[in-house]
Formats: sequence, structure tokens, C-alpha cells
Amino acid sequence: MSTSPMALLEGGPDGLTTRIVPITPPGFELRVAFGEGYERFKVTPRWEETPSGSLPVYEWVAHVDPKR
Repeated sequence: MSTSPMALLEGGPDGLTTRIVPITPPGFELRVAFGEGYERFKVTPRWEETPSGSLPVYEWVAHVDPKR
């Protein structure tokens, strides 16, 4: 079991199946590798109950292609 803080991801592409991810440091933008680039998520003031406990919700902002 990870001791890192975790977050719940909301939104983003349908193919992004992992929705509970570690965050370091908590409270800032989160980038999740996906396809040829990554998905950007921003922290919200909301928390949600999950099987992993109460987690902060991070909301999808955009896909970033590193080739651009």
C-alpha cells in the first residue's frame, strides 16, 4: 500500500481508466501520462468518499502533446 497522498481524477479522456492516483506535492496541478502526452488536472475544493477513503478531487483541464 502506498503512503503517498492520493487524489480522485474527474473528467478527461474515456480511455483513462485509473481514477485514483498518487499526488506529490498535494494541492497543485497534477499531470498524468496518457497516450503520446499527458493529461492536466487541477485541484478543486471538493472531496469525495472512495474505496480508498476521502480524497481530494482533481478536475481535468487539458491534454498536452509534448511534440507541440
